[in-house]
Amino acid sequence: MRSFKFFGPLMLSAALLLTGCGAQDQGAAEKTEATASQKEDVKKVTMIYNFKTGSMDPHNGAVPLRAGVVETLVRMENLELKPWLATKWESKDEHTWVFTIREGVTFHDGKSLDAAAVKASFERALAVNPKNVGALKIASMEANGQELTIVTSEPNPALPSDLVNPQAAIVNAEAEATMGSEKFNTAPVGTGPFKVKQFTPDIEVVVERYDEYWDGQPKLNELTFKFNEDANVRALALQSREADIVYQVPAETIDVIQKVNDLRVESLAGLRVHFLLYNQQKPWIQDVRVRKAMDLLLNRESIANDIMLGNATPANGPFNTALPFGSKEPATSLDIEGAKKLLEEAGFEAGANGLLAKDGQPLKLELLTYQGRPELPLMAQLLQSDASKAGVTIDIKTVENIDTYLRENKDWDLATYSVLSAPRGDGGFFLNSAFLPGGSLNAADVNIASLNSLVEKLNGTVELQERLQLTQEAVGIIKEEVPHSYAVYPNIIVGMNERIVDWSPGAEEYYMVTHKMDVK
Repeated sequence: MRSFKFFGPLMLSAALLLTGCGAQDQGAAEKTEATASQKEDVKKVTMIYNFKTGSMDPHNGAVPLRAGVVETLVRMENLELKPWLATKWESKDEHTWVFTIREGVTFHDGKSLDAAAVKASFERALAVNPKNVGALKIASMEANGQELTIVTSEPNPALPSDLVNPQAAIVNAEAEATMGSEKFNTAPVGTGPFKVKQFTPDIEVVVERYDEYWDGQPKLNELTFKFNEDANVRALALQSREADIVYQVPAETIDVIQKVNDLRVESLAGLRVHFLLYNQQKPWIQDVRVRKAMDLLLNRESIANDIMLGNATPANGPFNTALPFGSKEPATSLDIEGAKKLLEEAGFEAGANGLLAKDGQPLKLELLTYQGRPELPLMAQLLQSDASKAGVTIDIKTVENIDTYLRENKDWDLATYSVLSAPRGDGGFFLNSAFLPGGSLNAADVNIASLNSLVEKLNGTVELQERLQLTQEAVGIIKEEVPHSYAVYPNIIVGMNERIVDWSPGAEEYYMVTHKMDVK
């Protein structure tokens, strides 16, 4: 962690000039002083996140959880599952789970949380987002007081960790009928420490303290959670004191920020991986030799050290090597000659200009990237440069919303992407969502039979050591088939003002706004 701390008092000066000594004037003065004191006691914070959202629907996005508006039954702390809105859970058999819902919790509208409310929330989650159907595999539910029984359509030993997902957040679904879906999707009724005061799509959400929060009254009165995908603008907002906390400041601005007395930067290892997606719907990309060649052209050391200035580690697979199921093999090094040899084996020949071609068609690929993570466009440019040395032409296309583009278009060859591959301490989430047909992260329609069967076996396995072994086997297949090329495990780089206390960023990137965070 890189940080620089300076603790200094905030000096305020004020003068009050009183004229006259009448009781009425004295009362007015006291009222003015009281009002001023109340204003000083109001605690507000501004946070800037590096992606925008047009909706606050908790079952279709993570911002409501990150902004402290909603909560899940189970949460992750230090890669361990911990109770949250559920106090305990147990598996009755391979299909049946029983969750005990925490007592004394209320939604922002005052309604008490019970098993029936959780059941209604899950029913809404399944109805509004088909991805939740595949992820949770819920066949039926029964509510009895504070006890919720969930029966899954197939064995799902990872259900508790699946419920850490922000899109499994609990809301008062009944409130949607009263408010209407449009209003509910701008101000969902959750159980979190803060409730929505105002939401401006793609700009910001302002949240205010929920005084009846079950885990203790929040320290802050209000927090503005802004969205801005321009990394330089985020960094400048921190330096100008327009923001107190800024996520993903560019690595090259860290030293500048650290030199300011009341600002600091935390750079901590996370659970994310930056990687390349390959669109195997394109004929050339279907050839594993082409994918392996591109993998050899990815300069992981330079991305980690030159682009991210040491705030990343070269990747050797989808899961960080610190995880028990991560690969322990060395990360692949840049090998331009090895890439050229693979491409020649695939039938490409170098012309007089050194560019590779096959059947008269030059090897020209389109690479998508986006600005939300400032290092990804730079990673794309580095790959473009190294690929040209092997005779491969890469055209870079920057898109505004990578998920929307990947979902709606199939005209691309490669794409930079980033994901929390193991936010719940288990590899099952990523393996299911990124590789199984129809998975929420499988934009390239990856379909590898041997991997599919292995993941299905993993989904039915309860014993921890066997799950670890199956996950490692899956990583081996991924390394051989190269549906993705994993570049680096990036650090979470967060800039903050020293006025922020009792708060630090987490590796899981979920719990950004908490009831304990305070200002001095």
